[in-house]
Amino acid sequence: MMHLKKIIVTACLTATVVFAATASMHREKGPDVPQWKNLKVLPKDISEKDLHKVMEDWNNSLGVRCGFCHARNIETNKNDFPSDAKPEKQAARDMMKMTEKINKEYFKGEKDEKEMLAAISCYTCHHGSAHPETTAPAREHGPVPGTPGQG
Repeated sequence: MMHLKKIIVTACLTATVVFAATASMHREKGPDVPQWKNLKVLPKDISEKDLHKVMEDWNNSLGVRCGFCHARNIETNKNDFPSDAKPEKQAARDMMKMTEKINKEYFKGEKDEKEMLAAISCYTCHHGSAHPETTAPAREHGPVPGTPGQG
């Protein structure tokens, strides 16, 4: 009789562990997983934490807030994140594709593709400004010696 109880308890514990493991693997469409709308470049299954990190990196790199790329919903007076009403949002998507391509082609480094060395980022050009400088700053001491046109 004691042997039967041990078998039943072991079977129940095993079933509980298997059920818990299976339930945790099938959470991809549950209430805990964000269902993002209109993600075109970022992965559709990106976690809320990772999405906020990407957005904060962009905010800091460009010195802007969410409303720079995201349109405002007039009725709710909140950012309408899925909306494509602002051209800045498409520009951000294009820039993200561009930096990913540059990093993939030229800055693979020693890491695998998933953890690729990101040598180029928004900050590389923007330096905290929404619109990066397009001309080089003037040199304090004149042109560099030996450049063409210098006698």
